[in-house]
Amino acid sequence: MGSLTFDCFDPEQAARSIAAATEVADRQVRTAIELLEDGNTLPFIARYRKEATGGLDETVLRSIEDALARAHDLARRKTTILRTIDEQGMLAPELRRRIEQCQDKQVLEDLYLPFKPKRRTRAATARERGLQPLADVLLQQKALGRPRSEVVRPFVDPEKDVPDEHSALQGACDIVAEQWSEDIHTRRWLNEQASKYGRVRSKLKRGKKEEAAKFETYFDHQEPVKRVPSHRLLAMKRGEADGLLKVGIALDDDDVLRKLKQRLVSSSQFEFHQEMLKTAEDCYQRLLLPATESAILQELKERADEEAILVFVQNIRELLLAAPAGPRVTMGIDPGFRTGCKVAVVDSTGKFLESCTIFPTPPRSDIAAATATLRDLIDRHEVQLIAIGNGTASRETDAFVSQLLQELDMANGRGAAPVKVMVSESGASIYSASELAAREYPDLDLTVRGAISIAHRLQDPLAELVKLDPKSIGVGQYQHDVNQTQLRRGLEREVQSCVNAVGVDLNMASSALLAHIAGVGPKLAERIVEHRDANGPFDSRQRLLDVPKLGRKAFEQAAGFLRIRDGRQPLDNSAVHPESYRVVKKMAAQLEVTTGQLVGNANLAAKLNARDFVDEQCGLPTVEDILAELAKPGRDPRSDFKVARFAEGVNDLQDLTAGMVLEGVVTNVTKFGAFVDVGVHQDGLVHISELANEYVQSPSDVVSVGDVLQVKVLEVDQPRRRIALSRKQA
Repeated sequence: MGSLTFDCFDPEQAARSIAAATEVADRQVRTAIELLEDGNTLPFIARYRKEATGGLDETVLRSIEDALARAHDLARRKTTILRTIDEQGMLAPELRRRIEQCQDKQVLEDLYLPFKPKRRTRAATARERGLQPLADVLLQQKALGRPRSEVVRPFVDPEKDVPDEHSALQGACDIVAEQWSEDIHTRRWLNEQASKYGRVRSKLKRGKKEEAAKFETYFDHQEPVKRVPSHRLLAMKRGEADGLLKVGIALDDDDVLRKLKQRLVSSSQFEFHQEMLKTAEDCYQRLLLPATESAILQELKERADEEAILVFVQNIRELLLAAPAGPRVTMGIDPGFRTGCKVAVVDSTGKFLESCTIFPTPPRSDIAAATATLRDLIDRHEVQLIAIGNGTASRETDAFVSQLLQELDMANGRGAAPVKVMVSESGASIYSASELAAREYPDLDLTVRGAISIAHRLQDPLAELVKLDPKSIGVGQYQHDVNQTQLRRGLEREVQSCVNAVGVDLNMASSALLAHIAGVGPKLAERIVEHRDANGPFDSRQRLLDVPKLGRKAFEQAAGFLRIRDGRQPLDNSAVHPESYRVVKKMAAQLEVTTGQLVGNANLAAKLNARDFVDEQCGLPTVEDILAELAKPGRDPRSDFKVARFAEGVNDLQDLTAGMVLEGVVTNVTKFGAFVDVGVHQDGLVHISELANEYVQSPSDVVSVGDVLQVKVLEVDQPRRRIALSRKQA
């Protein structure tokens, strides 16, 4: 007893289970698991180990990684359960076998339930009073052929707080109810009944009507468990968390009880038949129903969390991979009223040049001075882009800048006027006050840091947004209500995927950006930047190995995603991994040119046959990737930069009228539609039914964050500040 050891993780069983769940071949799953367990990152495996995995992409690899994590979690839980039961001396061989083979966490918990340490229950008290033998008689439900009193009387013992036969019988029935409620088959049956026929129900708590106005839809709401959408369940759970709603599961109690009694109560000839019927009712109402309600709501919540996190992750990806305006001199403006607009200018590399404060908005409305200041900055720094934050006073600031640009005299040799763009400033204030911002700009005020961040967001959204906690960017759906560990993991993985898909300039990237490169992480990123600051720019990828504590494994994972412009090795500015440089050398030799002449020459690359360069170390998929990269080295997968043009004179909710057709930018995509910024300080909603003329299963199938859309105003609800928009009617 208590001496057995348990190791419940079986790699082969895990691989088979994951292969079946993901519909991927066993061999591919086993290889992927081996690579993951060996410390390889998803971006590296997807890009540089295609031969090993049979070309599995990052999406499938994520599914395998998630399933592997769940398998490890389940194995750890099994080990804990087996050890606990073994310490009780109750671990029978058959029970051990069932636990070890179990693949469902809920079934596992149901198997453990009879042995789980419990708080004090009515049944536990009855056992202490010596009533278990009487409960065993009741559980058998066999005709006894003798008076009831003869069966019960021996258990009456005032010293044990069993003063009479009624008390003895009641205590024994409490034990029966608990044992019935812990039967795994009964619990699974009731869960199935709730899943198939149950309804999620929400009710307003007494006295909370005024506080709960925004949850009015859910004051007395029911819908089938099997059809409740994730966003509505999360809305109900939010109302419950705020203490305004009560959320539960409703069943047809009469029908369920009738079926339950048929399952639990067997013989009508049994002398205690009526007590067994009442015990079945007690078991259902007091024990089974609350447990089922909890299990079903947890299952629904987990499913809703997964869907909400997926939406959030998709939105973050679109935002991070938004088209960069590129290396152009940019002016960032953080608008404001009383404290003025903070202005910062950065050069084409993002380096801070100059800042000031202007007051073109009320209460000062000093347009003349603001105009003179901006004209001077534009002239001296040859500003090409103006990024305006979309927060407070943004439309007033935008109108002022529009007027300024119109007044610029293009005939006097100024060249093209700067292009102005409205930029989301979600999270900019959080960045401004962060430790990272203080390290980057120790001598600048928080408000100036915000203006710099706005300029950087236009130049390269990815490089700037990675400095923020993704949750502060504001493109989620009930992001504070979902499982925070899963959300954080999903977002971190998505950020890493985006950064590695684009690649990073090793000699210009911030530590915040480098931290997301495969195999690097925050501490190594800081060491890379410190080494760069102390020793000057890296002239080759190989010099990364000079960075303290950056070993061969980290180099292997990271090197292919880091770029070095004008370095000693032309391939260092491409996605070709250093382990494959020898292949490119063979290609160049076949063409009788240098490596430098081959890199970026699509015509030369087209003359090569991929199969000529396949060997034991380098398979066909890798060779084809190399040829594609040689044709367009370091190509950016992001789309071309384009600007949404908000309607002039439409600055506030009051300026909107039904029927208007406007241009706007998608700011958030949810399961029920897309939110669009049309320039009035309040995003409008294009409901899923108004996104397209054909049926839309998911809004993300037809629109993405950052898309520029034409929309028609359907309705403006001024009191609730809601705007209904249509894309299909525009």
